[in-house]
Amino acid sequence: MPVPYLRTLTARERSRKANLHLAGFLAFTAGAANAGGFLAVHQYTSHMSGIVSAMADGLALGQTGLVLDGLGALLSFISGAAVSAVLINWARRQDLQSQYAIPLLVEAVLLVCFGVLGQNLERHEWLFVPVTVSLLCFVMGLQNAMVTKISNAEIRTTHVTGMITDIGIEVGKLLYWNREGASQHAPVYGNRDKIRMLGSLVALFFVGGVAGALGFKHVGFMAAVPLAFLLTLLAVIPVADDLRGQLAGARKR
Repeated sequence: MPVPYLRTLTARERSRKANLHLAGFLAFTAGAANAGGFLAVHQYTSHMSGIVSAMADGLALGQTGLVLDGLGALLSFISGAAVSAVLINWARRQDLQSQYAIPLLVEAVLLVCFGVLGQNLERHEWLFVPVTVSLLCFVMGLQNAMVTKISNAEIRTTHVTGMITDIGIEVGKLLYWNREGASQHAPVYGNRDKIRMLGSLVALFFVGGVAGALGFKHVGFMAAVPLAFLLTLLAVIPVADDLRGQLAGARKR
């Protein structure tokens, strides 16, 4: 990908086009990590609704282990979102171009850790399965918070339920019959651009899921490495720009 294009994807100055393109890459990554993670630990790690429901079931059935597992996953997701917010706000205070790129580099490192942890799952399952689940939940929270801040909560890349709901709302608006003179209120119109945008993100999440599942099936946990490489590629240019600027400033002093 051309350097100017990569620079716009995660740079401080945002445009709607850059937000949508970045969201597409991240929806694919989230789908791949989510599907690969399910094959690894038999749990979807972007689905907080399901995790909270599983905690409720575990509590009702007296299965304390399920409650604690779900609580760990939930807290990991929250921690990932919190860390993303801290990193972005810190970089913003430092006036860095890479304020949105830094969380992606952290995510890339954690995906490599996922690949490494996977090699130990069979030998120490009691330890590495919970750690792997927590790590993937942290990654999902980190990414979702970053995209939410970039787009002012317009776009999310791991919350497919919300995207499908918004598609349904806009389809309902398209189907609404605006009778002339029947109401003093403004007519109801569906947003076709929003439907196309959300539909493309859902499709990319699905394609990423297929790619992640196939990758895990054929190469195992190392399938996370190409995802980490993609995230690094998306983030590295603004980080390099900041490092270059700091080195230039240090030479002047």
